[in-house]
Amino acid sequence: MNGTTETAADRVRAATQTYLDALYTGDVAGFRRVFHPQAQLYSATDGKLTALNVDAYMELVGNRPSPRDKGDTRQDEVILISVGSPTTAHVRVRDVYLPKRFVDDLTFVLLDGEWRIVSKVWHYDI
Repeated sequence: MNGTTETAADRVRAATQTYLDALYTGDVAGFRRVFHPQAQLYSATDGKLTALNVDAYMELVGNRPSPRDKGDTRQDEVILISVGSPTTAHVRVRDVYLPKRFVDDLTFVLLDGEWRIVSKVWHYDI
């Protein structure tokens, strides 16, 4: 990084990019690199709680065409990165799996030198 020291926010941003790339390409291995194996995923968009563990989410991703495979234009954006402590961070992103448009809140923890997602809470609009 031009001779400068990489910050925690830089490393969280890189992990977030891994997440967004995996989302667009449907890369289960990429998701497994960034999600902690015990991560949990939640949504209450339809007025009921949807809760998934990582394995259930990987099955979902692995059994659907990716946005790239569908020919969809990539539409993702990092809205917020907040490093709250030496071991915790929060990221908010926008992304799409058309026709749905999502806002994802990702909670990261630093474990063994790697920023990993331990929770994802999402909302979508059609």
